Amino acid sequence: MHGYQLSKRLADTLGAFWKVSYGSLYPALKRLEREGAVESAFPREDVGRRKNVYRITEKGEEMFSELLQEAGEESWEDNRFRVRLAFFQYLKPDTRLRLLEKRRAYLETRLSQIKTSLGKARERIDNYTLSLMQHGEEATQQDIKWLDDLIKNERKQMKSLKPERTPRRRSTVAKERAG
Repeated sequence: MHGYQLSKRLADTLGAFWKVSYGSLYPALKRLEREGAVESAFPREDVGRRKNVYRITEKGEEMFSELLQEAGEESWEDNRFRVRLAFFQYLKPDTRLRLLEKRRAYLETRLSQIKTSLGKARERIDNYTLSLMQHGEEATQQDIKWLDDLIKNERKQMKSLKPERTPRRRSTVAKERAG
């Protein structure tokens, strides 16, 4: 896939959550190529000098997986989380659940901070700032509810994937001893 195709695919997948500029995409592709995460799919002379066609390598697949599973503090920032969520299908259910729970905890902390700020500043701030803070509180509460639903569904799905344990049969010797 060449850079333009990749940009279109990302725009289709991520929509308004993340804009990829060509000024950042092409240098990133060059860096990923140097790191061995992507490689040219065709010799340069076969595709023309202005169009590089790339494919992801095994190392690139590993890097992608590691980035999706990353759980650093910045991972819970709104846009980074949304981008990661767009690729959740590539993660194991227990990893998805862990990331959803971490995002929820992050939002709970944010909500607490908003409530504290509202309580302290209510009389000192103008109506626009107050309205903005209240909007932030409501939006955060909605996001927490949305995450609660995702977590609930993920747990349900994990439960349905686990094989049911069948009771172990007691051996004939154990039955004779018990009898």
